[in-house]
Amino acid sequence: MARIDKEKRLLGLVNSFNAGIYVEIDRLPKEAETISAKSGQTLAGGKGANHAVCGGKLLYPTYFLGQVGEDAHGKLITEALEGGGVLLDHMNTVSAAPTGHAVVMLQSDGQNSIIIVGGANMSCWPDALYEDDLEVLRNAGIVLLQREIPDSVNIQVAKVAKTAGVPVILDAGGVDAPIPLELLNLVDILSPNESELARLTGKPTESFEQITHAVKKCHEMGVKQVLVKLGAKGSALFEEGEEPIRQPVVSAPRVLDTTGAGDTYTAAFAVALVEGKSKKECLRFAAAAASLCVQVKGAIPSMPDRKKVLDLLQSL
Repeated sequence: MARIDKEKRLLGLVNSFNAGIYVEIDRLPKEAETISAKSGQTLAGGKGANHAVCGGKLLYPTYFLGQVGEDAHGKLITEALEGGGVLLDHMNTVSAAPTGHAVVMLQSDGQNSIIIVGGANMSCWPDALYEDDLEVLRNAGIVLLQREIPDSVNIQVAKVAKTAGVPVILDAGGVDAPIPLELLNLVDILSPNESELARLTGKPTESFEQITHAVKKCHEMGVKQVLVKLGAKGSALFEEGEEPIRQPVVSAPRVLDTTGAGDTYTAAFAVALVEGKSKKECLRFAAAAASLCVQVKGAIPSMPDRKKVLDLLQSL
């Protein structure tokens, strides 16, 4: 892997680690039913780890602030992040909680269902982040957050970033609970998928018109920009007072696993944005990265490198 340029303003992530226990199945089990999996394996993942490795493999200097437990899963994730070029100077190991993990039920059509156990992602955080960690955030080009860590930590980080003039992107995935208004008011870009947008706003999101109305509710809640991931229908960036920018999906010749596609999209968009690309270019770059992601099984193993993304964009 080529060396990342540490002279650039870094991508800062305060985020989650999960060991993903993948089981391949033909269908989801019914209530009270036991079924057999075709195969199973444990891989490194978690929204935060996925974001971080995506940034690292896209050759952007990426610092990860997060926690793992003193266990085999923690070692697995640390090795995966290091292999992805992520800078781990600010990763913390805790003894009072296990590393976060998740059960990923992967169906034969590439769709997945996930159950998360928070572990060290959701507990044992200090009441106040260390000054060294805060200094990393103040010097970032952009900060990327998600909801597999406590809202109190996200709010603390977003406040520091806002004071320093650092843009904040919040991936809405993670805990199935309302996002505090205090956090929404500190965020520059909120990035939900359709179901997360519906849950957040209480509005239907089956059509683009419905999505547009749901996004207006986000604007009313204090978010100026909303980046909606629409799966096979592409994506759209809504900026208050402006016409939405729509990005069609970049077709993949085969879809093996959609597990990390949304995380890849959000992180690739963040990298493109901090590199100074236009919003349209950011959407296109992210769509290409996500297209490559779904062609490989596993979340972190599927994160594409920068050359493949650029080659795909050049071929379109």
